[in-house]
Amino acid sequence: METQNVDLSALKINRTENYDSNNNKKKFLIAAAIIVVVAVVLVFTLPTFQSAIEVKTASVVLTKSSEKNAILTASGYVVAQRKAAVASKGMGRLVFLGVVEGDKVRKNQIIARLEDSDIKAQLEQAKANLRLAQADAKDAENQYNRYKKLSASNSVTVAELEGTEARYQRVLAAIDVAKSMVTAAEVSLENTLIRAPFDGTVLTKNADVGEVVAPMAASASSKAAVVTLADMSSLEAEIDVSESNIEKIKINQLCTITLDAYPDKSYEGFVAKVVPTADRSKATVMVKVGFKVYDSRVLPEMSAKVTFLGESSKSEVKQDEKPKLTIPYTAIIARGKQSFVFKIVNEVVLETEITTGESFGSYTEVVSGLKEGEKIVDSPSGKIKNNSKVKILE
Repeated sequence: METQNVDLSALKINRTENYDSNNNKKKFLIAAAIIVVVAVVLVFTLPTFQSAIEVKTASVVLTKSSEKNAILTASGYVVAQRKAAVASKGMGRLVFLGVVEGDKVRKNQIIARLEDSDIKAQLEQAKANLRLAQADAKDAENQYNRYKKLSASNSVTVAELEGTEARYQRVLAAIDVAKSMVTAAEVSLENTLIRAPFDGTVLTKNADVGEVVAPMAASASSKAAVVTLADMSSLEAEIDVSESNIEKIKINQLCTITLDAYPDKSYEGFVAKVVPTADRSKATVMVKVGFKVYDSRVLPEMSAKVTFLGESSKSEVKQDEKPKLTIPYTAIIARGKQSFVFKIVNEVVLETEITTGESFGSYTEVVSGLKEGEKIVDSPSGKIKNNSKVKILE
């Protein structure tokens, strides 16, 4: 039959072709996975290989509506304009200290005392020498008067009269010396008493009873100042203002002072003085801002932010007004109805959408999208993109 001559080898399954096809699919999938992984790695690591873009930064800060007319904001510290490290003019061991931190003192109040037994002994000796000289003076004066009478009748020679006069003058001089020694001993005794130079409050206690106090401490075992006093009625905010902005500052210009310790409270202030010199290292000029009214919570060395208001500002500062988050309007990028900023995180910028509110002079309220203290790029250039690496300009 013809079927017996049919070549059955043609019906054989070619397993080699199927194997090659499956192998190619696996290779393709592996290559695709590698490409995806490399792409992901590049997305996250590319910023580290990019050259950093130099940018200026701004902070997200709290601002109050009373500061809408602000023309300048600067920071500094509260400083007592009348402050003294009270020390002794004499040297000795401290045996009495009558104040601690926070105590109020009056002018000339004795706040400490040094050991004075040796000074008292010197004073008694000086007084005894004075009494001795005064006794000699009485005898010398009587003898001189007698010789003057005898000289009138030529009973004594001129030389004898001059001798008694010279002795009398020497005794008078000795009395003056003894008096000066008494005065010196009294001054030394007074120097063992440490008095308050003015009405004030004790800020720090620098020495303890038993320690040696010296006018200029020469070693670690001696102390120069006993306490540090400050006149709390002389507190002012010392603010560094850039040279380029100093022309905006006028004497008696209205300001608002906000302390970092109490961000929800503002104090009325005014420009008390513009120090007539600049700091070349910082390119700033110091401006002293006085408080119109303040309370006992304001303490020396507290950080302060001062907002200088324009001349058109006539509204009073609201003491308990709630502050709002603000940023410079120059940091905002508008795209249609949406607003964005570039937030700086670990030297990389992240494009962040924000919701804005009312304006505060050169600042804009941020309703959502940012938190206080975060850093953002101010006046971003077209080179900056999401995930760009940046370098902050000082």
